[in-house]
Amino acid sequence: MAQAETTRPTRSAVASARSRFQDTIRSLKHRNFQLFFSGQLISLTGTWMQNVAQSWLVYRLTGSSLLLGVVSFAGQIPVFPMAPLAGMVADRWNRRTIVIITQTASMILAFILSALTLAKRVTVWEVIVLAALLGVVNAFDIPARQSFLVELVGRDDLMNAIALNSSIFNSARIIGPAIAGIVVASIGEGWCFFANGVSYVAVIIGLFLMRITPRVAERAITSAFDHIAEGFRFVRRTAPIRALLLLLGLVSLVGIPYTVLLPVFAKSVLHGNARTLGVLGSAAGIGALSGALTLASRRRVQGLGRWVWMACVAFGLFLILFSFSHWYMLSVLLLVPVGFSLMTQMGATNTLVQSMVPDRLRGRTMAVYSMMFMGMSPLGSILSGAAAERMGAPVTVALGGALAVGAAIAFARHLPKIRGEARQLLSAQGLADEEPAEEITVRAVS
Repeated sequence: MAQAETTRPTRSAVASARSRFQDTIRSLKHRNFQLFFSGQLISLTGTWMQNVAQSWLVYRLTGSSLLLGVVSFAGQIPVFPMAPLAGMVADRWNRRTIVIITQTASMILAFILSALTLAKRVTVWEVIVLAALLGVVNAFDIPARQSFLVELVGRDDLMNAIALNSSIFNSARIIGPAIAGIVVASIGEGWCFFANGVSYVAVIIGLFLMRITPRVAERAITSAFDHIAEGFRFVRRTAPIRALLLLLGLVSLVGIPYTVLLPVFAKSVLHGNARTLGVLGSAAGIGALSGALTLASRRRVQGLGRWVWMACVAFGLFLILFSFSHWYMLSVLLLVPVGFSLMTQMGATNTLVQSMVPDRLRGRTMAVYSMMFMGMSPLGSILSGAAAERMGAPVTVALGGALAVGAAIAFARHLPKIRGEARQLLSAQGLADEEPAEEITVRAVS
């Protein structure tokens, strides 16, 4: 009898764990998302290999933290002016077709960079031009790919799909830099760029194999300018979305550019090599993957607003601690919570925004999201690169962390003013729980 009583809770615990795991990966029951998931995992691993190899190549050729910032700026700044047009395209055209075109263009650019590097003819200015062209491609890819998720899984599993999509990105962030560090140290940067080009084949094949129900795209009954302006007006007038995106933009400006300076930390602060850079990137990726899986295990959006500002505070504090570490293992360990908290903030913001926006405005709203996420980063990259030349990388990164903490506190103080509108937006999209309205309001954004 005692044995039976001991066995019963054990089986119950196993069943509970299995249920949680199945809940975490529930979006994978959709065939289209399975194809998307597997293709993206391969492709993004190649992307992270290229990111690490490109940073190391630029620093090896120039030894300049300023030029690291310039390359990052060139690769991301096209998102800012072009995202509004890209959002309109994502709402008016077939999103799968857009993603196929952007992924093919990215593949071609990777092969060009690989050929130049393997031929030992690459210069930093060619890297800058190719990075800028890739930035133009990404300006159209990000809003289309983010908006495409709802067509793969439906609205009920959208939150889980967003989190799992983030987990793909961050799984690749663990694997890619680690492989890149070994490949760069062994046979050079060019083969990382070649591997990235090949990796796009997987996602392109997956996109062609999908069976998508045709979406009724919005008819072009207004001018392109009015169509774009409608998206901006929606974001500006919708207080919860506006507040979330402003915080995202500020963190992208002052906090995320720490990644641009990682080669400086790897070589000049920690006295390491390309492998060191790869391990640092992977450590942040491990934390980010944990954050993505934590979000994936949730079924409801209620309470994510609180996660946003708390994660932002944690990100800033751990970034400050990392900036002053001169011990290799301590730096690696500190980057794990940095990655976790940054991913939690970004993933929760993405989920809340997509949960509150109507589908006809999804592409244009996600274009503003990409402007704040990717568009502000290049400005931060160029500023942090210049600041690091004057003050040093550690002080620059610490200052960014402190500003992120301050922004999070300001966001938290603003929350009581936007609770009611957040509840109404969630209810309009059928995502509010069946419980008293006041309780939903408090938990939706606090």
